[in-house]
Amino acid sequence: MNNQKLEHLESSFQQLCHILLDKLQSEEYLTIELNGEQTQFIRFNGAKVRQTGIVKDGSIKLTLMADKRTAFATFPFTGDELTDSQIAVENLNYLRQELPQLPEDIHIVLPKNHGKSKEVYPGNLLPTDKAVNELLSPVANLDMTGLYTAGSVIRGNANSTGQFHWFATENFIVDYSLITPEEKAVKGIFSGQNWEHDKYLGQIKTDKDQFLALEKPSKTIKPGGYRTYFAPAAVADLISMLSWGAISESSLRRRESALLKLQQLTTLSPQFSLQENFSKGNVPRFNERGEIAPEILPIISEGKLVNTLVNSRTASEYNLTPNGANNYETLRSPELLSGNLSQGEILATLETGLYVSNLHYLNWSDRSGGRITGMTRYACFWVENGEIIAPIENLRFDESLYRFWGDNLIALTNFREFIPRTNTYGQRSLGGILTPGMIVNDFQFTL
Repeated sequence: MNNQKLEHLESSFQQLCHILLDKLQSEEYLTIELNGEQTQFIRFNGAKVRQTGIVKDGSIKLTLMADKRTAFATFPFTGDELTDSQIAVENLNYLRQELPQLPEDIHIVLPKNHGKSKEVYPGNLLPTDKAVNELLSPVANLDMTGLYTAGSVIRGNANSTGQFHWFATENFIVDYSLITPEEKAVKGIFSGQNWEHDKYLGQIKTDKDQFLALEKPSKTIKPGGYRTYFAPAAVADLISMLSWGAISESSLRRRESALLKLQQLTTLSPQFSLQENFSKGNVPRFNERGEIAPEILPIISEGKLVNTLVNSRTASEYNLTPNGANNYETLRSPELLSGNLSQGEILATLETGLYVSNLHYLNWSDRSGGRITGMTRYACFWVENGEIIAPIENLRFDESLYRFWGDNLIALTNFREFIPRTNTYGQRSLGGILTPGMIVNDFQFTL
């Protein structure tokens, strides 16, 4: 999306906000959120295109508050000022009629003016007519299956107290698998704001090496504890569990958090430091209310819990200071700091054990104890004496984060990978997790 088009959409959004705010009545508060995108989608399998097209989409969410009550409505955003303003006013009137029928909210948080901001992160993406050849020509002799998404994503936020925020970014994601004739697979993600052809070829070459290793007969591993290397994609899956009833201040207050022991002075490994970092421009710093998070917010520093995610509602309920967390108090731009283990040292340091590229089906098996269960998936191998011997059959694990991020954490790699959120249900997601790989001792596999 070019700058002129982005400026037009920003102007259209501003105009829509002015129209709505001019129609507010006394003691009414309004928040206006915009989600929009222009995305090229290419679906492929067998290294052949099965579906392609460009999606232009946008939506507006209105949240009206009055008399300790809240109601919201969502409708399409077209960028045409006449069309959008008519639909917006109709939805505002609808909310005004609905509001008196709703119960009072004793913890309601009214909008405040959190200032103005504008962040635009242009990228250097593949031309739409060249994308297919760039993606598929390096894998013409393989069964490559997946999805390519590329384009602009915008977020806007305004309210009746005068705040206005605008965020726009361009990025791409290639989310794919290389599938063997025996239906084993190497999973890969290649993403960024600037397409780098040589870097893409390098990743495909690495994947092809694992692809060849998958052709060996699989080895069945007995249940038990194994020294294990987790590649960045697998570590990202484990970190994502912290957004599900762990890092939230509300869940801690309700005694439902997986990090309760960290509040009680238990610590993780001093190698483990997790923070939110919004400086990369992968996701806007403002949340649904337009509140601005710190550019960098330490969460766990050298194994010690130093901050949780606190939204305005939790802050109001427990008399705390909010830190720009979203409604669900989940991680939006997390990064795990790197260690000292180089790429070339991974197999030698692992020595004998498991090389885990990906995980899936993660869940809490004992949330208060910090125990996570899940399964291995895609290109996981048995390693002996620093050499990959054979692919493994899928394994289920059940292990505590206080062990694998605690005393059993041997090393973190000195390189990190950005694992983007790939969701496209309803709209293209923003953000992801920047993380190194890690080697863990005595990781428990149960089946």
